[in-house]
Amino acid sequence: MESLQPTARVNILGVRVSALTMQLALSTIERWILTRDRQYVCVTGVHGVMESQRDPELLRIHNAAGMVTPDGVPLVWMSHLLGQRSVERVYGPDLMRAMCAVSAERGYRIFLYGSRPGTLSKLSDSLARAYEGLQLTGSLAPPFRPLTEEEDEEEIRQINDANPDIVWVGLSTPKQERWMARHVHRLNAPVLIGVGAAFDFIAGEIPQAPRWMQRNGLEWLFRMASEPRRLSARYLRNNPAFVLRAAGQLAMPSRYLQGNDEGTLAR
Repeated sequence: MESLQPTARVNILGVRVSALTMQLALSTIERWILTRDRQYVCVTGVHGVMESQRDPELLRIHNAAGMVTPDGVPLVWMSHLLGQRSVERVYGPDLMRAMCAVSAERGYRIFLYGSRPGTLSKLSDSLARAYEGLQLTGSLAPPFRPLTEEEDEEEIRQINDANPDIVWVGLSTPKQERWMARHVHRLNAPVLIGVGAAFDFIAGEIPQAPRWMQRNGLEWLFRMASEPRRLSARYLRNNPAFVLRAAGQLAMPSRYLQGNDEGTLAR
């Protein structure tokens, strides 16, 4: 099996997606905790890649992240086609569950930021039941509006007072990526991980697609059927555009080799 390095990236439409397995993602996060190396993790699928085509600042945020996990199966397929055949899907809910299991075993402290108070309560209960000994040091559900400077400073104080090792962020894309980029050097926690809808999935508020649909790149269809009013426009806009642009990259890969940072891989 091809060996993967923690710093290797695959350029997918300009987004530097980390060449990962789940185990490599977990070991990298744990290394950051132990070295207190402040980093943020973007858990990114087609939606994040396509939003980055429209928003240069979001693209910059992704490419400055310590890790960009291939959350969607299409990103895994593209990684394989671009030469990184050992890449696995590192799906947000699975990453959260796996890292919480490691955290319970190692004594790492976690904090939950995002969503709604009711969801956070259910999520906290679900994690406590699943991972005995997990140290959940606090949670915050911010208002659905821009914070004032005073409110932002108060939230930073609350998170820092809780002294977590990992802040799990569930604000959806692109809001969570912007929040992590703004706060990574203002929070004492070494790792911020944006997992979007994972809060709702693990709390039991939204059903997850069957594994066979996840494995075959059909999770978007299940989610669109589950939440048509919220998600139909996103998927119908992004998925066909991604297929066309990905085909263009495979046909003319040199276009995406220009101006890349060291560590970006393409073929």
